Amino acid sequence: MIDPQARALIDLMVQRQVPPVHTLTPVEARRMYLERRFFTQPEPPVLPQVQALQTDGGVPLRLYRPALSGAGSAQPVLVYYHGGGWTIGDLDTHDVLCRQLCQLAGVAVVSVDYGLGPERRFPGAVEDCLAATRWVQRQAVSLGLDASRLAVGGDSAGGNLAAVVAIALRDAGDPAPAFQLLIYPATDMRAVAPSHTTNGQGYLLTADSIAYYRSQYIADPSHWSDWRASPLLAADLTRLPPALVLTAGYDPLRDEGRQYADALSEAGNAVQYICFERQVHGFITMGKLIDEAQTAVDLCAALLRRALKA
Repeated sequence: MIDPQARALIDLMVQRQVPPVHTLTPVEARRMYLERRFFTQPEPPVLPQVQALQTDGGVPLRLYRPALSGAGSAQPVLVYYHGGGWTIGDLDTHDVLCRQLCQLAGVAVVSVDYGLGPERRFPGAVEDCLAATRWVQRQAVSLGLDASRLAVGGDSAGGNLAAVVAIALRDAGDPAPAFQLLIYPATDMRAVAPSHTTNGQGYLLTADSIAYYRSQYIADPSHWSDWRASPLLAADLTRLPPALVLTAGYDPLRDEGRQYADALSEAGNAVQYICFERQVHGFITMGKLIDEAQTAVDLCAALLRRALKA
């Protein structure tokens, strides 16, 4: 059965006649997503330092620092790409989650405000996230960060981008991330896995909203099979960083997340796969209403801490 708290949230949204995202303009959808965080997200943890930054190319970033573990010691860092279907979401919609991961894992977090569709279409988000990650690597010393202990991560569209960045860095011969945190990632733009049908309606993220997000991000359907859009379809998945792939049982993206974990494992990578069987897409940011959200955050933080030796 679906988690009762997730069920209650869905029922409340139906009762309040919250408009489906695919019926809104991107500007309206962004506003609603931003406003909804006050209803679903817990209070933001207080951190020693939160700092606005910007890459050389103008991509906005937000740096979160945990309590210092030692004087002058460089901190491990997670470069985080927010979810939102490449169309909605920003630094503020995922501020609480980034603060939680920073505090609980004891690592710095750099959140990336990449360009959104339809204003910045594919592969714009990939280019922004790759540029931001390379900027953090280059600036690590001046920022007091340890580039050798850098992870990439994200949820949903952000999980897609994290997977793509890891592949792109490998292909370019750049320093590899130490870890990938892939939270219910989108890995196949073709949306052909069985869960797209079985979970396609009634569980927050729907087939209609997936089609909407995809159309805002990718103008040409022939690009759905580009590995930069669909990392599951990459020709070579060897020599990639260790990964945690986390999925939700009542999520249209469940099966392609598991397929990506399996593909990474088959290619010889170190992968852990965990499915929160009774949860829905997006639950990890809903800790004010769904208890398992905090459990998922705790799990992600524990693996980050271990992988980055924080």
